[in-house]
Amino acid sequence: MIGSGFANLFKIPELKQRILFTLGLLIVYRVGVQIPVPGVDSGALAAIFATAKGTLLGLVDMFSGGALERLSVFALGIMPYISSSIILQLLTVVVPHLEQLKKEGEQGRKKITQYTRYGTVVLSIIQGFGIAVGLETMTAPGGAAVVLHPGWSFRLMTVITLSAGTAFIMWLGEQITERGIGNGISLIIFSGIVCRMPVAIGQTFQLLSTGEIGLFLVIVLAVLMIVVVGVIIFVEQGQRRIPVQYAKRVVGRRMYGGQSTHLPLKINSSGVIPPIFASSIIMFPATIASFIKVPWMQSIADAIRPGAIIYELLYVGFIFFFCYFYTAVTFNPTDVADNMKKAGGFIPGIRPGKRTSEYIDKVLSRITLGGAAYVSLVCVLPSILIAQFNVPFYFGGTALLIVVGVAIDTISQIESHMLTRHYEGFLKGGAGRVRGRY
Repeated sequence: MIGSGFANLFKIPELKQRILFTLGLLIVYRVGVQIPVPGVDSGALAAIFATAKGTLLGLVDMFSGGALERLSVFALGIMPYISSSIILQLLTVVVPHLEQLKKEGEQGRKKITQYTRYGTVVLSIIQGFGIAVGLETMTAPGGAAVVLHPGWSFRLMTVITLSAGTAFIMWLGEQITERGIGNGISLIIFSGIVCRMPVAIGQTFQLLSTGEIGLFLVIVLAVLMIVVVGVIIFVEQGQRRIPVQYAKRVVGRRMYGGQSTHLPLKINSSGVIPPIFASSIIMFPATIASFIKVPWMQSIADAIRPGAIIYELLYVGFIFFFCYFYTAVTFNPTDVADNMKKAGGFIPGIRPGKRTSEYIDKVLSRITLGGAAYVSLVCVLPSILIAQFNVPFYFGGTALLIVVGVAIDTISQIESHMLTRHYEGFLKGGAGRVRGRY
């Protein structure tokens, strides 16, 4: 049944063109990852990143698909764009002008997108300059300098190159979203993570051949990976549906309303934002300690490395905090209740207005607790396995949440294209179709 669904993909000319366009731009991105910035000793940089696991450098390198480790033209990846988007979302709560733009529909969204682009360029310049200055002070374990010819010429060239690379990635993502299939920014991150999986799997087989890990452990990890992926798919599509009833009303000679619907609340409405923020905050001291060789800084960094009990407790605490914080910022129960009341809608048994807002907030707080616990479990699992069983790669955490989530969204969009043209989806029957996350 799945095979017949895939066979129908290229029977629709428009869908075929969108898929090939998406694959073509992703190939362009992966080619750009291999192009290094001039003036850097790649061998010395690779030696530094070999010891960068558990630091902010390792986290950023994961999202850039290994581009930071090579210091390619795409070394900053799409993180400046994501950071700019998050900052704009947070500012819409405190800046009246941005809040008004958010309510103006398509034109307002275009203006916010324009501000996001400007913010991306500014963040790219700042981060590019920081990387250039930081590289000039770094030396490999063998004593070799990373930058061959330090100075302002190297700094300016690095800033311009990295900023232009990020702007180009942003353009690629927008082109994929508009003319391809799926969310372009998400697919770029997805491709960077997936492209590193063959190397990680090869390392696993190498450890298996040398006897460092046993065959039984590999089988257990494979089964566990399937279970974790299944849990992520199940929870990411989970919703708490609040029933909503619309009262009948007469306008002229016609009667409107009277229908029943529901308000869907996602279990994990904050997505992968909480683990990204939590990792960045906790890993910051470890990153600073890698540059400053001070004994007490080293002891703090060792205490909060992935796998340590203090790190895991802080990680879970920050995930819970950001799950609630980001949900509160992006979802306003008062606005939802007011809009529902204006449209003549109400929740059965709950009075419209303030009581409806309180009820929605109560339900949202409860499901966010379950969502935060789920995200914490998925994100802590790989750190424990790496620390206890020396697993050479992550098959949980933020990376797997992104991979599975993007795969669900992309398959959902492909199916919507197929079903609108009377083709079966990947799985025949209504019960088997994949629902989008949004």
